[in-house]
Amino acid sequence: MLRAFKYRNYRLFFGGQLVSLIGTWVTTTATSWLVYRLTGNAWYLGVVGFAQQFPAFLLSSAAGIYVDRWNRHRLLLATQTASMTIAFALAGLTLSGHITIESLIVLSVLQGMVNAFDMPCRQAFVVSVIEDKADLGNAIALNSSMFNGARLVGPSVAAAVIAATNEGWCFLIDGISFVAVILALLAMNIDARPVSTRGHAGVVQLFREGWTYAFGFQPVRTIIVLLAVSSLVGVPYTVLMPALAGDVLHGGPGTFGLLMTAAGFGALVGAGWLASRPSVVGLSQMIPVAAGLFGSGLMALSLSRYVWLSVICMTVTGFGVMVQAATSNTVLQTIVPDDKRGRVMSLFLMAYFGTAPFGSLMAGALSQRIGVPLTLAIGGAACMGGSIWFANGLHTFEATIRPVYTRLGLLPRPPYPHGELPTTALADDDSRG
Repeated sequence: MLRAFKYRNYRLFFGGQLVSLIGTWVTTTATSWLVYRLTGNAWYLGVVGFAQQFPAFLLSSAAGIYVDRWNRHRLLLATQTASMTIAFALAGLTLSGHITIESLIVLSVLQGMVNAFDMPCRQAFVVSVIEDKADLGNAIALNSSMFNGARLVGPSVAAAVIAATNEGWCFLIDGISFVAVILALLAMNIDARPVSTRGHAGVVQLFREGWTYAFGFQPVRTIIVLLAVSSLVGVPYTVLMPALAGDVLHGGPGTFGLLMTAAGFGALVGAGWLASRPSVVGLSQMIPVAAGLFGSGLMALSLSRYVWLSVICMTVTGFGVMVQAATSNTVLQTIVPDDKRGRVMSLFLMAYFGTAPFGSLMAGALSQRIGVPLTLAIGGAACMGGSIWFANGLHTFEATIRPVYTRLGLLPRPPYPHGELPTTALADDDSRG
């Protein structure tokens, strides 16, 4: 389960990101509660979610081109420093009592712009710190464990800090946490040469090439489409959690933190299971299963009126959404060539994070009209429909990626039927007399 830790650079990356991501989840939880405290309106939860994630939709495709052309190590240092600055600004405004919903939206947009470059760069950077590509799947699964371990700890810390003081201290903790990842990046021994794609090819040409590859190759296309559906109608459940905790379950910050922690626990269990797998082979079968679990968890959550039952539903939901995203990520990273990795991962992240802001707006508006529970039920049903669609095409999916796995040595090469050589080999023998 821990074989990727044999690489020093990966150990540094993992440790720095773990501390930073705990801070990020503290801020994510505190931001949602701050919005609800300032406005008392579920619509604004959707607006802030949109502001945080829309830049990823708008800029990710272009960002992926530069991730493929620029030095990823230096780009990560720049994005992490920018995120630290935004966190400190948010802390200063909140602690001084000058925070408003308008300034919160502006800072959310700025963070979203930084994330548009940071997220595809982090995904592609993992390949740079794993020397043996056979360990790549394990590294990605451990990254998911790291992300969801932080998701397990962060909301609990945020709930305790908010109950004791206010949200400003959460933002300050987040700002300080970025120091760990910046120091880890500086301590790495990384080749200083920039990553380049086909020399001086134009940006439009590179964009068209990446788009054509991604949507012309059936496995990449179906993964991205299913993830976009889940993100659009399912993932926005997170922005509704304060309203669910307060209005439906009649709780406070503690209930909100408990629900978010339960989702993190489920995701952590899923990540641990993925890390224990010896190979990426067969992983594609889990994509529709995980999407179905995600949808069923949301539908069950919409019916619950008890905190303990909602915690169980959130655990299933967290498991499903994490396993779907992580298995999709792992399969993509395995089959995509390195010179297109940044662009494909930017499309992957655009599907995952870029469609979420529209979903946040839809969820916020819909919950105002029909209520939070029915909004969750509709999203869950759509996710289950997407999982059935993917499962129907799974045979073609696996047949298409089998040659790629064979070429990478993940599957044995099939013997020629009846011990015969292929026609091309026989022709070569004839030409040599």
